[in-house]
Amino acid sequence: MSRRSDQEEICTHLGDDYDRYLGAIVPPIFQNTLFTRKTVDHGYTYTRVANPTTEIAEQKIAALESGEAGLCFSSGMGAISAVLISLLEQGSHVIYPLNVYGPTRTFIAGYMSRFGIESTAVKGSDLQEIEQAIRPNTRVIYLESPLSNTFELQDLRAVAELAQARGITTVIDNTWATPLLQNPLLLGVDIVVHSASKYLGGHSDILGGVVVGGRERLARISREERGLFGAVMDPHQAWLLIRGLRTLPVRMRQHEESALRIATFLEAHPCVERVLYPGLRSDPQYELGQSQMSGYSGLMSFVPRCGSDRVLGLIKGLRLFEEGPSWGGFESLINSPGLWLDDEASVRHGIPRGLLRISIGLENAESLMEDLDQALRSV
Repeated sequence: MSRRSDQEEICTHLGDDYDRYLGAIVPPIFQNTLFTRKTVDHGYTYTRVANPTTEIAEQKIAALESGEAGLCFSSGMGAISAVLISLLEQGSHVIYPLNVYGPTRTFIAGYMSRFGIESTAVKGSDLQEIEQAIRPNTRVIYLESPLSNTFELQDLRAVAELAQARGITTVIDNTWATPLLQNPLLLGVDIVVHSASKYLGGHSDILGGVVVGGRERLARISREERGLFGAVMDPHQAWLLIRGLRTLPVRMRQHEESALRIATFLEAHPCVERVLYPGLRSDPQYELGQSQMSGYSGLMSFVPRCGSDRVLGLIKGLRLFEEGPSWGGFESLINSPGLWLDDEASVRHGIPRGLLRISIGLENAESLMEDLDQALRSV
């Protein structure tokens, strides 16, 4: 059976255990906090520790990532912060890409510095820069490939090899690619995190995060960082996540097909200066992407020729794209991350002030291209 067939079977059936749940094709929601055990010791005590519904989602995502175990959290940042807290202590040093997801950057460089944790931001695509940033107290190299907004890749095999030789733990946010398109654990990375609010859920109606890695490491995070801080996913959110996973392979195929068409359309458009999308053959890291990803999702950026002063007019002129900061759902979205940067930050991050990020949803690709065309030409 092919890898893709395996993943489709995992999404549709793994962990559902029909005999256990009276043949129910959709497992029930265990919407309770307490599990009593006066007559049967079934292994459950309290939903903050473990819940049968949440465990199904964890099993599916862990299997998709080829990991030993998975843990569901109440948000993506709940998952990310729990992992980093579990790995770092006073005096530790962490390396991260400058254009990583904004709240992650704030947590690493801002919040964690209050506890004596040092950090270094690097470009990410430059392996030599990462190696030069390593210190004797470096404990974590945090990755996000592709990066938010700019969609630059990191060479996951090379970074993992570099870290392993020095006893450094690697962590990656794999939300953009999903487990269907990229499996960092198979490339040598130690821990994978996801925002389940994006493609895994797929319907813009859940908030959640997932961590996948070694069983022993995750058992400790479950007892300590998740158990003590209480950032566990609730059973109803887990049930919605399971529902989303069932259609993940179908949705990702549609996102990819439409996104490749739209990226190619924008690249050739006279009103567009540049498109940032690793699925384009013209992308400088296209070959690297081909070597570590099996496909591409629906999030990209482009820079219109109209200038940053007319970007808001372009956004308001769109009919099908809604304006919003999230992505990965059924709906197409547009956001302007560069517009709110000052000139110094724009240069430092390599994000033009007129840059627009779009999430390609499940609408008809032709209709989306027509919408982009009329808005671009209007400004």
